[in-house]
Amino acid sequence: MGTLMGVYLPCIQNIFGVILFLRMTWMVGIGGVFGSFIIVFMCCSTTMLTAISMSAIATNGVVPAGGSYYMISRSLGPEFGGAVGICFYLGTTFAGAMYILGCIEILLIYIVPQAAIFKIEGLEGAEAEIALLNNMRVYGTIVLSFMAIVVFVGVKYVNKLALVFLACVILSILAVYVGIVKTALEPPVFPVCLLGNRTLLSKSYDFCAKVIEIDNETVTTKMWRSFCDSDSLNATCDEYFINNNVTEIQGIPGVTSGILAENLFGNYLEKGMILEKRGIASNVDPDVPTTNANRYVLADITSFFTLLVGIYFPSVTGIMAGSNRSGDLRDAQKSIPIGTIAAITTTSIVYMSCVVLFGACIEGVVLRDKFGEGVNGNLVIGTLAWPSPWVIVFGSFFSTCGAGLQSLTGAPRLLQAISRDGIIPFLRVFGHGKANGEPTWALLLTASICEIGIIIASLDSVAPILSMFFLMCYMFVNLACALQTLLRTPNWRPRFKFYHWALSFLGMSLCLSLMFICSWFYAIIAMGIATCIYKYIEFCGAEKEWGDGIRGISLSAARFALMRLEEGPPHTKNWRPQILVLVSMDAEQNVEQPRLLSLTSQLKAGKGLTIVGTSVQGTFLDSYTEAQRADQSLRKLMETEKVKGFSQVVVSSNIRDGTSHLIQVGGLGGLKHNTVMVSWPQNWKQPQCYQQFKNFIEVVRETTIASLALLVPKNISSYPSNGERFTEGHIDMWWIVHDGGMLMLLPFLLRQHKVRNTRFLKMYLFLTCPVWL
Repeated sequence: MGTLMGVYLPCIQNIFGVILFLRMTWMVGIGGVFGSFIIVFMCCSTTMLTAISMSAIATNGVVPAGGSYYMISRSLGPEFGGAVGICFYLGTTFAGAMYILGCIEILLIYIVPQAAIFKIEGLEGAEAEIALLNNMRVYGTIVLSFMAIVVFVGVKYVNKLALVFLACVILSILAVYVGIVKTALEPPVFPVCLLGNRTLLSKSYDFCAKVIEIDNETVTTKMWRSFCDSDSLNATCDEYFINNNVTEIQGIPGVTSGILAENLFGNYLEKGMILEKRGIASNVDPDVPTTNANRYVLADITSFFTLLVGIYFPSVTGIMAGSNRSGDLRDAQKSIPIGTIAAITTTSIVYMSCVVLFGACIEGVVLRDKFGEGVNGNLVIGTLAWPSPWVIVFGSFFSTCGAGLQSLTGAPRLLQAISRDGIIPFLRVFGHGKANGEPTWALLLTASICEIGIIIASLDSVAPILSMFFLMCYMFVNLACALQTLLRTPNWRPRFKFYHWALSFLGMSLCLSLMFICSWFYAIIAMGIATCIYKYIEFCGAEKEWGDGIRGISLSAARFALMRLEEGPPHTKNWRPQILVLVSMDAEQNVEQPRLLSLTSQLKAGKGLTIVGTSVQGTFLDSYTEAQRADQSLRKLMETEKVKGFSQVVVSSNIRDGTSHLIQVGGLGGLKHNTVMVSWPQNWKQPQCYQQFKNFIEVVRETTIASLALLVPKNISSYPSNGERFTEGHIDMWWIVHDGGMLMLLPFLLRQHKVRNTRFLKMYLFLTCPVWL
């Protein structure tokens, strides 16, 4: 496939969605043109910067199934890849729930309200809201089950219908633009009835008047009966109804009407507040409570700027639809950047122009009327469409159905890709599927999670949830690109050249900011989920090793730290024992003095460097395998004794020279040992142990010349292991005054360990000068 069919159109289809048709006009009415434009600009800028980073990563190699998961896992490692992959999977799954809820909202409110199982007619306030949510849950579950069956039976049918659903979206948007142009020439007749400055429900009146003249007789209307206790002209009526006049205004005055100035700034509402028109006087007594509130159009939720950001952001997601198909593209490294950036540019222009045009065409009270209750239950954006509002209603209905099917198709495949990589052990079962590879078990889990969103039942509540997961995914895509660029790894050679690490960091910062702007609570939960998955993969030990940027950061940080250590000797306050432990091996390459490592572990409260070294006799060519076995034996013992450090094996013609080499060249740069620990030679008086004793004397002399501290534990086999506990007794310390304070430090370090958690320390002073007496 080429750029148009393989990247551009799939991205367009995934980006345009339910928010444009159901919430965009409401967002403009609540946030104002200025505030809404800022929201759209921030969100579109975030996705554009992410697309630039994604294009660089995607053109650095082939991106198979998994899309963003593959990019992040191969760039930042399996831990980050698994954590962000699961978040992206959850975001895609909740997106399916959001599209299904949008589909049901269109069906039950605008197409066939009579199909509601829980009747809303006659209910008011909380009861009507609960009935609507229950209808959403029942129908949402039915639609979800049907879509899951369709995906299970055959994905090929979903792919064939994709172009049909895309055509519905494009035709609907074109119908809106044509309708906007038509309002400049011939504004439609679209009356809205106001009592004072309050917007009335369409079902509360038949005529926009209190009384009408029929055959020279004054007759009360349905509106009169809604606010009065009878249809008589002498009836007792609501005080606000008596003191205010009824007026009828044009709901769509047209793009040349100048209504833009009135809609420029926001009008945020508390839940239950009445929608009021600006600029019209209202005679209301502040001391009299509002009555008959159910006759007016009320705000269904409390609105604020950050809520609008969370609800709107899902309408700019879907930018990775092209990169997910890289295997099917004729020239992926050319098509992905061009198609994705072109799609984001197109959709951004549409969104930004819609914000301005909606504010310039539609009356503010109509914009803030989320469900069209004041305009005969019409879809507000549909009132602009040409030639009929039904173009938008049916177009948006089919587009949400298609988007829901696409989510239920893509999410299981993403989970299957993660499961088959084997980085999260408990998800391996979801890597299996039908004989043709379709992810059956993953589809079942996806439908179950999607049902959680259906049970929430509110599109406004589900949208911020999936915003968190998508924003986290986009944040790590930007981070991956920035790290690869800054570290300048040899395999980082993207064909897409129009990227920069500063743009990636800006995109990452925007993603993080938007997460907390949308909802700090959901942001913390999303980060908590990602952190738990990261630590789980780290704890279990990822089986895959792809080479990642985090290891590159570690190498760069280590190099920087070592260079800083070279700048000068450490200050006395920073001194701590950096221990080189010299051990000997038996014929089977096992450590002869394992308790040396136990003592080392107990001394490591100072958190310094530890090097465990040994020497193998022979030549490097002949003894390399033996040296490898010795190194593995050292590492295994260090792990058993919980000694954090490094092992080092030297091959030398004799043990004496090997030990000398370890003392001379152990460590790296400024990170070198300052203390040598060696066991007291056993049976040193025996003639057969003469060479061992001689080697020990040479070690003492060499450490003295090198100005290193020397620790010589005697009878090391009698020292306590890490499993023993001494809570009573005391530590005896014989302090030789001129040792520089080393003997004062050792008891302190030993008492920090749980083995020697004793309270008492006995100090014996050995004075060599009478002046001290």
